[in-house]
Amino acid sequence: MATLDDVSVTALKGVGASLAGTLAKLGIVSVQDLLFHLPHRYQDRTRILPVASLRVGDQGVIEGEVTDSKVVMGRRRSLQVSLRDGSGLIALRFFHFNAAQKQQMSVGTRLRCFGEVRRGRAGLEIYHPEYKVVSGEALMPVDDMLTPVYPLTEGIQQNRIRSLCQQALSLLDRYEIKDWIPESVRQEYQFLNINDAIRFLHHPPVDANQHQLLDGSHPCQQRLIFEELLAHHFSLLRLRREMQSHKAIPLPPADDLESALLAPLPFTLTDAQLHVSAEIKSDIQQMIPMLRLVQGDVGSGKTIVAAIAALQAVGSHCQVALMAPTEILAEQHWINFQQWLQPMGISMAWLSGKSKGKQRVEALERIASGEAQVVIGTHALFQPDVRFHKLALVIIDEQHRFGVHQRLALKDKGASGGFVPHQLIMTATPIPRTLAMSAYADLDTSVIDELPPGRQPIETVVIADTRRDQVISRVREACLEGRQAYWVCTLVEESEALQCQAAEVAAAMLTEQLPDLKVGLVHGRMKANEKSAVMDAFKEGHLDLLVATTVIEVGVDVPNASLIIIENPERLGLAQLHQLRGRVGRGSTASYCVLMYHPPLSQNGKERLKVMRESNNGFVIAEKDLELRGPGEVLGTRQTGLMQFRLAELERDKQWLPEVKALAPSLMNNHVIVNALIERWLGNNVQYGAV
Repeated sequence: MATLDDVSVTALKGVGASLAGTLAKLGIVSVQDLLFHLPHRYQDRTRILPVASLRVGDQGVIEGEVTDSKVVMGRRRSLQVSLRDGSGLIALRFFHFNAAQKQQMSVGTRLRCFGEVRRGRAGLEIYHPEYKVVSGEALMPVDDMLTPVYPLTEGIQQNRIRSLCQQALSLLDRYEIKDWIPESVRQEYQFLNINDAIRFLHHPPVDANQHQLLDGSHPCQQRLIFEELLAHHFSLLRLRREMQSHKAIPLPPADDLESALLAPLPFTLTDAQLHVSAEIKSDIQQMIPMLRLVQGDVGSGKTIVAAIAALQAVGSHCQVALMAPTEILAEQHWINFQQWLQPMGISMAWLSGKSKGKQRVEALERIASGEAQVVIGTHALFQPDVRFHKLALVIIDEQHRFGVHQRLALKDKGASGGFVPHQLIMTATPIPRTLAMSAYADLDTSVIDELPPGRQPIETVVIADTRRDQVISRVREACLEGRQAYWVCTLVEESEALQCQAAEVAAAMLTEQLPDLKVGLVHGRMKANEKSAVMDAFKEGHLDLLVATTVIEVGVDVPNASLIIIENPERLGLAQLHQLRGRVGRGSTASYCVLMYHPPLSQNGKERLKVMRESNNGFVIAEKDLELRGPGEVLGTRQTGLMQFRLAELERDKQWLPEVKALAPSLMNNHVIVNALIERWLGNNVQYGAV
């Protein structure tokens, strides 16, 4: 028997090639896709509201008589219609209207309208309401169902998609949607039949619990949310299985090399570092490729853990690639690894987008021959002409900054002889447990949850930029006492050029106001050698104050810097603010972070800065960031297609994640269920979580 999955939307009345193309932009190809294109909110048109009961922001149906109708000339010409019912008066305003409409809404006409109430020039107003002329004595019936509001794309109106969904629902009587959740699971959670849930959500009855529908907690929504989360989880587990169906080169422990690395270091590893290092060692001794995510707060010492793992590959005469998202972070890794590994006689190569000419050719030759045992660079490592001799371990720092295809490309670099490299992924952006369980279900997770001894907690102060002079005095005092400071400029525009310009202006202003201090400037548009020269001067204490854009967010380590000023912090996410704050507190001196905002602050802005003031814990901050901004922004993945849920919201629906995680493995071998659910909910976006 045919299913709605097999019936094209072109089978519906009024859907030709052009509309089918528009619907395809919404992921709607079959009639079943249309039924799973669910309303994201509802309107109540089931009763007529008295005008006197309306408040700003209300949406509702009103009915009354036109008492005045005139064209008003303001900044924009508009038609203003006064409507009165037995309780009060409200204005309807139309910016787009024609002579026929003006005629239709003449004084004495009775109208029924629907729209949102705003505050306008004439008091309470409704802009461009939907309206009908009420004629004759007969009562015009109101709707008997809540009205669905669907997500749209350019080229399709709300009314059109409503009528298409109505047609699709009528086909449900003949064709059922297949319920892929096993009966035992449906009974355990008391889930409704999927067809009933779909019908209900497209057309909730008048007595439906509107609060539940609006906040996504209605049992019909939860039934589908569970299924969507399960489909996403399946896609990640399938990705993991696919990765682990390949073989990796087993890398036995390299105890001698590890001892040689650790002996000269001025610190000993923390228990957390030792524990995570042991987990990695155990993984990479296997022939199954390691897929491990190491999370550690700013300054927890992930880099030395990565170096120990790298030695295990070097000890087996294999190569390691370490990749970072920015030049400055890759350079920081290069400096650290050179300090640690070159005295041990380990050969290294550097490759970035700025590697050119003879230098690049030479690096490529050393990588291809296997002479370079450890290769460090930016996304330049992905390029097709980069060939490895025997790549056994890939270390990716801040992996969520890379796109899907880039990460897959690096996996393929090790495919010689049928082997794929082990993968170690590091992030200093603590990932809330909720996200780790969903976005990273294909990875094993380790956490370095202990800071090295001697790290100072950072005191955070929130201050308005009207007190800029006091802040500048504070910088002068700190620097004259022999300490160093950062001054970070941020802009709401994503434009690097504007950010650099703002930093240049700030540096000029601070140089003028602080003549007794040496001020340096670093931003993303400087050449790599210029940036390095300024950073080196700052590290060596030749500069007192470093003015920078957010390029210093990660990887800069200057123990003598004990003060950081962040301008316009309200424009950054919490995770980024936490990263920037982590540039100080690296020595033994008490350290301070000044968040200098531009008033007035929004409620959300106040919330975020309060979190920064109250907590130094990256995981607490990450949870709050997820709550305030949503998963796409926290992961930095709006551009990579990750985590595109239709119904589920991770923070709201996190109670399902442990249930889904527990259930998914037992169903993974049922390929029919797995494929059907992935196809239903993810369609073509299946590789979204690939690393």
